[in-house]
Amino acid sequence: MVQRASDRWISIALSLLLHGALLAALVYGWMMFREQRRAVATPPIAATVVDARTLRGLEQPAPQPAAAPAPAEDVGPPPPTPEERAAREQAEQAQRQAEEQKASEERAAEEKAAAEKAAAEKAAAEQAAAAKAAAEKAAAKAAADRARQEEEDRREREADLKRSLAAEEHADVARNGAALASWESMIAAKITHAWLRPPTAKAGIDCMLNVTQVQGGEVTQVSIGACNGDQAVRDSIEAAVYRASPLPPPPDPALFDRNLKIRFKPD
Repeated sequence: MVQRASDRWISIALSLLLHGALLAALVYGWMMFREQRRAVATPPIAATVVDARTLRGLEQPAPQPAAAPAPAEDVGPPPPTPEERAAREQAEQAQRQAEEQKASEERAAEEKAAAEKAAAEKAAAEQAAAAKAAAEKAAAKAAADRARQEEEDRREREADLKRSLAAEEHADVARNGAALASWESMIAAKITHAWLRPPTAKAGIDCMLNVTQVQGGEVTQVSIGACNGDQAVRDSIEAAVYRASPLPPPPDPALFDRNLKIRFKPD
């Protein structure tokens, strides 16, 4: 609770009024006590007028010491008047009200601070709970995404494997069929067309050629297997394979193979 300026000035005015009333009561009491002390005078000395002739005929009595005056009784300050009591009670009441108001304001400030602290702690707890929930949600989403991606990858691998098996099966069927024989005949015919027959070549040449190619039919390597020709014949056949590059493409793409075995029989 924020203390207003008007309330603060009221508290100050009440405090000043209380202290002024107390000071006035003290001054008044002191003045009354002083007046009373002045009123108490020293008692007169008791004496009797006697004729001198009488004194001469009488025996002189022993002189009696004069009695000391009794000390004045300290009666203390006079009791306060009704006006003083009313002023004092009013000042005390004002002080009590000021103290009660101050205590009330302090309690209100403490309650406000406690409420603000509780609200801040609640907001922090709610924010932490929201952050935790968001993190858990993100983790669950990430796990679901990973699971979905893994399932998609598994299905894709299965589909690739099925396609690969189907292509291999198709290639096996094609290789065992007339299409493969036709393609190998086309390759052998192109090599034969590019062959320059050496003088040492005899009739009935029969050689197995190991040919390595890439996509497009370009020859990258040639080796001669079983062959009934001499070295000059072998060299001429190898040169003919390179001259025949690129080799004819297969009629069915599934027939393509990097490593070919071609039987070369030019006669």
